Amino acid sequence: MMNPWRLRLLVQLDTLGTVRAVAQAARLSPSSVSQQLAVLESETRTQLLERTGRRVRLTSAGLILARRARAILDHMDSVETELRGFGAEPAGLVRLGAFQSAIHTVAVPAVTRLARAHPHLDVELLQLEPHESVPALRVGDADVIITTTDVDDLPLGPDLDLVPLATDRIVLVLPPEHPTAGRGPVDLAAYADEPWAFDMPQSYMANLALRLCRQARFEPRVVCRFSNYMLGLQHVEAGLSIMLLPSLAVDGRHRVTTRDLATPVPRTITAAIRRGVPPRAGVRVVLDALRVGRGVG
Repeated sequence: MMNPWRLRLLVQLDTLGTVRAVAQAARLSPSSVSQQLAVLESETRTQLLERTGRRVRLTSAGLILARRARAILDHMDSVETELRGFGAEPAGLVRLGAFQSAIHTVAVPAVTRLARAHPHLDVELLQLEPHESVPALRVGDADVIITTTDVDDLPLGPDLDLVPLATDRIVLVLPPEHPTAGRGPVDLAAYADEPWAFDMPQSYMANLALRLCRQARFEPRVVCRFSNYMLGLQHVEAGLSIMLLPSLAVDGRHRVTTRDLATPVPRTITAAIRRGVPPRAGVRVVLDALRVGRGVG
């Protein structure tokens, strides 16, 4: 009989690509992951892995089992939760991943409503940027995510069901006393010599901001990097930098001004769940709360 925990490790290897990445996600050592996958091969009496240099990859049989295992594990999670809450209202744990600017505007209001309406439902809120949340959803570390469909290097494939929530736009954030504050849409090229605040390297907003600056034909002079948008807004408010942010991220408690871009950069905010078995009751009510909160019918 196949062990579900080992099946989950195989699914994670299919998604994350390396034993080291699986070990980090599962909080195990790489050798422990390799040992457990070897045991799974013994359980199935099938070669699931093959070495290519210093790395391992899934064989054809391993790929088939990983794809089937994903559906099996989803179904087991669904059955376990339904049995735990049989004959009662939605209960159990639902893990909701959301990117930073969606946490206080979308996720927290929805979780607040759910706490009042479904006291036996526990919603664990995880801050996950789009490049983190989609893999987390696929390997089962999140049950629902709030992401954007506009991440070119991380497509949302047919294995996910999408629920559109809202549209947002990227804006230029300036100190209130900036000479160009309060005017119309801006051409980023006019800000080539300004000091810039950026998100951390390789994050969604850092990559997007860098791409937009380069499209305007300049390399931004980055004077600070923050993983927290609130810190970035404080830096701009102090007159030390300017930055590009989603409009959802601009908290009205900070004395900053925003300008639309001459070439608009919209983005679609969406919730996503794994496709396959019907979502369990807790996942359904979380999706409903997100949709209602954003006015989606």
